[in-house]
Amino acid sequence: MRVVLTANGPGEVAGWLCPLLQDLYERAPETDVHVFMVPDDYATGREAEVVAGRFARAHVYDPKRYIAVAFGRHVDGIPSRADVVQYLGGDLMHAARLHRRFGGTASTYKFSRSRYRRLFDRAFAVDEGNAAQLRAWGTPPERIEIVGNLAVDGAIMQAFEEPEPQAPRDGVLIMPGSRRHEVEHLVPFFFTMALRMLRERPDLPIAMGVSPFTTDEQLRSAVERGGDPRVFSTRGSLVVADDGRAVLASSDGGVRIPVLRRPLAAARHARLAVTLPGTKCIELAAIGVPTIAITPLNAAELATFNGPLTYLDRIPGIGRPLKRAAAVAVSRRHPFHTQPNIDLGEMVVRELHGTLTPGRVARVALESLEDRAWLEESAVRLRALYAGHAGAARRMAESLLRVSSPQ
Repeated sequence: MRVVLTANGPGEVAGWLCPLLQDLYERAPETDVHVFMVPDDYATGREAEVVAGRFARAHVYDPKRYIAVAFGRHVDGIPSRADVVQYLGGDLMHAARLHRRFGGTASTYKFSRSRYRRLFDRAFAVDEGNAAQLRAWGTPPERIEIVGNLAVDGAIMQAFEEPEPQAPRDGVLIMPGSRRHEVEHLVPFFFTMALRMLRERPDLPIAMGVSPFTTDEQLRSAVERGGDPRVFSTRGSLVVADDGRAVLASSDGGVRIPVLRRPLAAARHARLAVTLPGTKCIELAAIGVPTIAITPLNAAELATFNGPLTYLDRIPGIGRPLKRAAAVAVSRRHPFHTQPNIDLGEMVVRELHGTLTPGRVARVALESLEDRAWLEESAVRLRALYAGHAGAARRMAESLLRVSSPQ
């Protein structure tokens, strides 16, 4: 089978693309895979490199080469035809363009729109609620197949890798995100939070779990600059040893926080995770890690949002305050910012919204570490929430492989 896939940012690549490719290759090693990274404001720019490094057999195209293909130009290595064009992230129009170029069966996961109701021959759904959304977008019910949340398989796959020696066993794992503004401003924020916690609990194991999409140079630049003044952060340094192990060090070098590159493997052994809303919260829930998620609005205009709202700050003069006001309004409109809480309808993941300081988040984290009842209850409830989704990659891979099977 030859399958063409679209992907965009780090959440979709790690949570959707990687588990599906892993299962496809295990079931059908001869599958000819072509992954197109499409332009996207959420992307880090390293997605193609990460996927190519992990799946050597896959043909991976960065956004520039995708654009060439989308406009009909020749690019070395592209196929003349595909059996399946599978949407796994980015704007749906990119999957539509690739389908026009390569033909085959057009397939989507989780998302569609009314104008694409005739395009997609099948639509994979996360759950019944998502299936109802797909039907509302005009997808014929007989084309919808509920497979589950791929991010759960991605989390389980990563969680059972060998953790790094510096993993914070029975301690705190920080997962700061990989988008540009998250690295630049929230790595320093979380670093300062960790220093505050260690001031009170010097023996507390704490580590920074960094995405493979974030480079050492990005980390170094972020912690040395200290982020936007409105995030109230302390500057530090990145120290990389000869064996490749890295730490974030305080300005005097007296406090060192390990940097981990397999964060979910470490999370499985942590007592608490502190992170941001996004795919990470689903992944942490899947392996039953009690979590605090923060939505800081200190410098809201620096964040990336879905749709045209994200470009407001580019309007001279009034753009930045307009985007800041819009971001605050959107935040206040939604009582929950993490998918587990949205799915449960209550705050099981502890969320903090608004103007935040590292000291306040540190205080909530320290108090949560001592809240044994919450730690135990949230771990059980979060793990149970997505238990039924395990195997989504297998179900989806099997369905895709049936496309090319002889009838």
